[in-house]
Amino acid sequence: MIFHIRILNYFYAKLFEIIYKNKFKNFGRRTRLVFPIAIESPGNISLGDDIYIAAQTCLATRPLSPYSPCTLRIGDGCKIGRFNHIYATGSIILHQNVLTANGVYISDNYHDYRDIQSPIVNQPVLQGGHVEIGEGTWIGHNACVLGVRIGRNCVIGANSVVTHDIPDYCVAVGAPAKIIKRYDPDSNTWRRADVLS
Repeated sequence: MIFHIRILNYFYAKLFEIIYKNKFKNFGRRTRLVFPIAIESPGNISLGDDIYIAAQTCLATRPLSPYSPCTLRIGDGCKIGRFNHIYATGSIILHQNVLTANGVYISDNYHDYRDIQSPIVNQPVLQGGHVEIGEGTWIGHNACVLGVRIGRNCVIGANSVVTHDIPDYCVAVGAPAKIIKRYDPDSNTWRRADVLS
C-alpha cells in the first residue's frame, strides 16, 4: 500500500512540475512538490534542487504593499514535512538541507491585536522580522517559527514556539523556545546550556 502511495505521489509531483514549473521564480532539478494545499504567488517563490515537499503543505507569499519586496526561498536538499504552512510577506529563507517535520508553521508576519474595539481578523497584518533557517537545521513536529533567525545545524523540539533568534549548533525546546543544549567545540560534544554558561 505504501509503495502505491509513493508511486502516485511521484507521478503527481512530475505532473505538477510540468504544469506549474514556469510559474515559480525558480523550480530546481529533481524537486518534488506533492499535493500542495495552496501555492500563493509562486512568482515570488524560489525552490532549489533536490527538494521534497510533502502533501498538504501551503507555500505563500503576499507583500504587505505593492512596492515591498517579498520572497520565499527554499535551498537545495530541503525536506519539508506534511501540513507545513510557510507564509512570507517580506522574506523567508531556508538554507540547504533544512528538515521540517509535519505541521510546522513558519511566518514573518502577524495580526495586529492592539485595538481592543476591533476583532483581530479586521486588524492589519504587520511585518515581523525576516526569517532565516540555517543549513542542516531540523524543525520538529508542530513547531512555530515566528520572525526569527535560526542558525546552522540546530534542533528545534516538537511543539516549540521560536520567538527569539537561535545561534548555530543549539537545541531549543518549549514555548517560548529556550536553548537547552549547545555544541562545545572544545570537547567536541553537545552539552547542557547551563553547563556552558
